[in-house]
Amino acid sequence: MIVRLRNFVGDTVLSLPALRLLAQHGYRLELVGKGWARELLQAEGWAVHVRPQGLRERVAQLRELRRRCRAEDPGFDKRSNALLFPYAFSAALDARLAGLRAEGHVGDGRSWLLKRGHPRREGRHVLLEYWELASDFLGIQAEAPGEVGMRVGEAQREQARALLAAHGIAPGRFVLICPFANGSVEFLDRSWPAFPDFVRRLRAAGHPVVIVPGPAEAAGARQLYPQATALEGVALGVYSALLQLAGVVVANDTGPAHMAAGVGARLISVLGPTDPARWAPWGSTVTVLRRWPEWPGAAEVQSAVDQALP
Repeated sequence: MIVRLRNFVGDTVLSLPALRLLAQHGYRLELVGKGWARELLQAEGWAVHVRPQGLRERVAQLRELRRRCRAEDPGFDKRSNALLFPYAFSAALDARLAGLRAEGHVGDGRSWLLKRGHPRREGRHVLLEYWELASDFLGIQAEAPGEVGMRVGEAQREQARALLAAHGIAPGRFVLICPFANGSVEFLDRSWPAFPDFVRRLRAAGHPVVIVPGPAEAAGARQLYPQATALEGVALGVYSALLQLAGVVVANDTGPAHMAAGVGARLISVLGPTDPARWAPWGSTVTVLRRWPEWPGAAEVQSAVDQALP
């Protein structure tokens, strides 16, 4: 079956249990998503196709995938054969124009484009939304797992260890910070304002600090966090391994926070306006600190780090 992924790292991580559920029920997955999804999901073993920008190119890609699937599976066009995790009208339109029999959540005026639409249950954690969509597609009821269980490849882990060794940093002994958070919640910034002070406190206490900025974050990382070891140009799969190797991860509401929880890292999730009932990182290794409408102080988060470090 063809599965259209969401356009955000955190959502893609949170959809992993749903994707595994589909695979466990006999579907070979052909995933379509952003360019970073291929590296992020490399260790999962699924085919990931990078989605083009233009409508004509997107539809042509889906038609070609449909043609390949029909060649291998004569029954492909006789059943629902695509699942859409995005809620957007464009995702359903692309699938319809490509001749796919797609299912997805109803809404955004797209129900008529779908083979079958499913209710989006409001007020649920986002992981459960994706899990329930996959369950509805399969026609089953199943309890969502307590862990995301995101896989990290051994080659990715070796690259991460080599990066740390090149900077004289021992696995399991450093704090990895994820201080950048794009976007806002109801026009309120999701970035913890005490992050720079917190990092200064960590360095004063002798803790090695690592930051892995994206291309648009590198200059900000150097300016705001000169005390941290910046590892730039790191692919998402290697980033996942670095998160797994950290003593503790401290993060805003951001994609790498969900990656950290996904790989089972010790994570301190510092949330402001974000609703943890919907967006808290998922897993037993997560500690959420939230005092909204105030933010946790640097001293409180440092205390949590001291307790979490081995």
